[in-house]
Amino acid sequence: MRALWAVALGLLLCAPGVAQAGKLRTQYTGTVNLNEATAEQLDLLPGVGEKAAQRIIEHRKKRPFKRVEELVRVKGFGKKKFLKLKEHLALAGPTTLRVEQVIPPPERKEVTDTDKKEP
Repeated sequence: MRALWAVALGLLLCAPGVAQAGKLRTQYTGTVNLNEATAEQLDLLPGVGEKAAQRIIEHRKKRPFKRVEELVRVKGFGKKKFLKLKEHLALAGPTTLRVEQVIPPPERKEVTDTDKKEP
């Protein structure tokens, strides 16, 4: 019985850390060179899978990208998806995209005048 209480107490004490670990978010940094990136590198882009990466490669074989906006010509890439990816797209230089799981900063509650009570 004591062991059960010890386990329960341990879980209660560890709960904030466990809850925090479950709240990881994905952070993307760097860029992908549309004209030179491999399928694996293109697959790292948010919302881009293996098939979409292959479609990008097939498109650039026929006609290399001259502007990142040309990505919308590839099937499956509309304006909305392009706008999500735009900051991570490049036409020159090395592919430097990194994907990391990070703990988001704690939420700060902003105090407003309506939150303050009159005495």
